[in-house]
Amino acid sequence: MAKQTKITKSARGQDCTLLLGDCSNNETVVLCHIGKDRGMGYKCSDHFAVYGCGNCHKIIDGQVKSEFTQGELAEIKLIALERTQQKLIDKELLNVV
Repeated sequence: MAKQTKITKSARGQDCTLLLGDCSNNETVVLCHIGKDRGMGYKCSDHFAVYGCGNCHKIIDGQVKSEFTQGELAEIKLIALERTQQKLIDKELLNVV
């Protein structure tokens, strides 16, 4: 199991920031790593992650098919990153200097 950081733990109970249309409840929300350097057993920094419900996480990881193009998913992930980072700043888990 991956190390649970404060940022990883902060996803618990949050709303999904991906909002791909079929969001499950916030009990399934986890920190979804979206950086380029990611994959099974290898995660990018928590700074490149979004709050995502179980359904949306499967879509961005390519585990289920969706109607979104790769370009659309990239834009959705960028918007979700902005939303998530603002929440992390508000919680003082991400500091901008």
